[in-house]
Amino acid sequence: MLASHLTCPREVHGRSWSPYVVNGGTAMAVAGADFCVIACDTRMSTGYSIMSRTVGKAVALTDFTVVATAGMAADRDSFHKLLSAQLTEYEHTHGTSMSTPAIAQLISTNLYSRRFFPYYTFNVVGGLDIEGKGAVYGYDAIGSFERIPYNVQGSGAALATSILDNQVEFKSHPSNKKVLNADETVTLVKDVFSSIGERDIYTGDEVDIYLITKYGTKHEKFQLKLD
Repeated sequence: MLASHLTCPREVHGRSWSPYVVNGGTAMAVAGADFCVIACDTRMSTGYSIMSRTVGKAVALTDFTVVATAGMAADRDSFHKLLSAQLTEYEHTHGTSMSTPAIAQLISTNLYSRRFFPYYTFNVVGGLDIEGKGAVYGYDAIGSFERIPYNVQGSGAALATSILDNQVEFKSHPSNKKVLNADETVTLVKDVFSSIGERDIYTGDEVDIYLITKYGTKHEKFQLKLD
């Protein structure tokens, strides 16, 4: 008797697919008394492959607010386009730019609205509040957020947060606490990214650094190792 598909055991092959991919990278922000520094690297990776060395992860939403995003590159680009469109509509309707705290709430609302199929993004917002003070907001993937002195998102977060705990909040030596000015904070951010780049293969190439003050937003690039 010839074997058939009915009599022969069939091997079951599993099939899996995910709509998400982790593209790595690190985003960080530090708030000062009257300024905010927000930065992110430009490397986009998949697994052990570098797909691009020049991908920006941050966008200036207004003259005084910047959002930086780690996670999935496609979701990040889509989310940034959505925010830009909403803020443009707001400016046309009200004749003024949205404040940083309002943008922080808008981002939370957008993320939460997608909680059943989330944007695979991890966002940090930096800017000045309505009193001119530095403000940083950190988020999870579905929109929970809080205002904090500093925040790091992405593949280098665990490495960077401990440094900022020590050098911004002075948690391990509070008696030596020092208030950093804008230039010192920019230097610290550069040092932190240099340290991350030595240990995290998904962070590297260049850093986009935004210094936000009452005069607007200043952008500069900082070179990291290319390996």
